[in-house]
Amino acid sequence: MEYLKLAVEDHVAFITINRAPANALSTGMIKEISEALDEISQNEEVRVILLHGEGRFFSAGADIKEITEIENGSAFSALAENGQAVLEKIEKFPKPVIAAIHGAALGGGLELAMSCHIRLVTEQAKLGLPELQLGLIPGFAGTQRLPRYVGTAKAAEMLFTSEPITGVEAVQYGLANRAYSDEELLPKAKELAFKVAKKSPLALKAIIEQLNYLKHDSYYKGVANEVAQFGTIFESNDAKEGISAFIEKREPLFTGK
Repeated sequence: MEYLKLAVEDHVAFITINRAPANALSTGMIKEISEALDEISQNEEVRVILLHGEGRFFSAGADIKEITEIENGSAFSALAENGQAVLEKIEKFPKPVIAAIHGAALGGGLELAMSCHIRLVTEQAKLGLPELQLGLIPGFAGTQRLPRYVGTAKAAEMLFTSEPITGVEAVQYGLANRAYSDEELLPKAKELAFKVAKKSPLALKAIIEQLNYLKHDSYYKGVANEVAQFGTIFESNDAKEGISAFIEKREPLFTGK
């Protein structure tokens, strides 16, 4: 694999995101995540997955260069639909998936983390959905998953302002399970993964299936509408201005058109 590293130890599969410098969530990486899940699903020795990032970040967001190469809203919606499908695959995966988050999980990186069953973070990690700063909206079900964890009011604040919260705050708001120092994160994540791996694979699969019943029809209607809105907003002048401002490292000037 080009963007991921995969290793197995004591019934735990370690998936490492390895796409320097920011571990940006590109279509190629999303494809590799899906392929890694397919491979792991066939390996009866694996009972738990631990997902983390190499280098400075878990994943600092979408691949902006890739976004600038997309020609129209329909293609942008297709990108969102594909990303949503892979993240839904994670959330419904019959083996527990634990995310160990350091540095930053922003935009698509946070959407990836939110699809995992458990999130462990460093105390100073930054978690957020800053898409509105680019004149865009989240497209990988972020508008639907974030309120499930932090509540509607806090999700609205995070989305409207584009400001991230820290790992400590993420635990307080229910977005993460536990926060650790930078040095403790991976050892503690491994400790948890090995602990869960001792449980019955059949029982774990059944619990994951039950947890997914909590996602009602309105959730799936919401992610479908997110795909449509994702493409429509991409074609706006504000989106063009937001992306240009990000690349040029300046404040965007939105006009509502």
